[in-house]
Amino acid sequence: MRTQRRMLSDSERQIRALKLSRLIAASRIFQKSRSIAFYLANDGEIDLQPLIKLAWKQKKRCYLPVLGLRHSRSLWFLPYTPSTRLYRNSFGINEPVHKRSTRLFRVKSLDLVFMPLVAFDEQGNRLGMGGGFYDRTLAYLHNRKQWRKPHLIGTAFSFQKVTSLDTRIWDVPLEGIATDEEFRIFSHTPV
Repeated sequence: MRTQRRMLSDSERQIRALKLSRLIAASRIFQKSRSIAFYLANDGEIDLQPLIKLAWKQKKRCYLPVLGLRHSRSLWFLPYTPSTRLYRNSFGINEPVHKRSTRLFRVKSLDLVFMPLVAFDEQGNRLGMGGGFYDRTLAYLHNRKQWRKPHLIGTAFSFQKVTSLDTRIWDVPLEGIATDEEFRIFSHTPV
């Protein structure tokens, strides 16, 4: 899947990113959300920049994940604006420049989180890059009988869909999947 998504031409990638952006922008979840965690595309992932620009225009508070702060293997989130300076972390992923005094945000404070996927199936199971950062960050959701936020939406190209994926006990379920062809909410998610 990773090879296949890296093989897309720049123009095909842009067309698909715009389609994804339109589908998400029309959703009630996006429209109602004020604080949203995005990611910056890496390794051929579907690009959320068109959606980020729309969110800025609509005065939504945008955040990006930051890896490994405070000696943890969980994600923290920092504000992302058009003037945010970025640097490449140890995985080669752009994230906001920060100092020790920078205010960090926990995932619990966000309304909506977009997560990049390597693959996904019809049941809403996901395959990430294998680092487990999102699963560790969202593990607290396993202890809730129901939760309202953050909404968890996986994003991918439509061709990244597979018949089924094995799940592990630590996997956190997604509320929905957004691709360049559809935005699907799963009924099994307790929102």
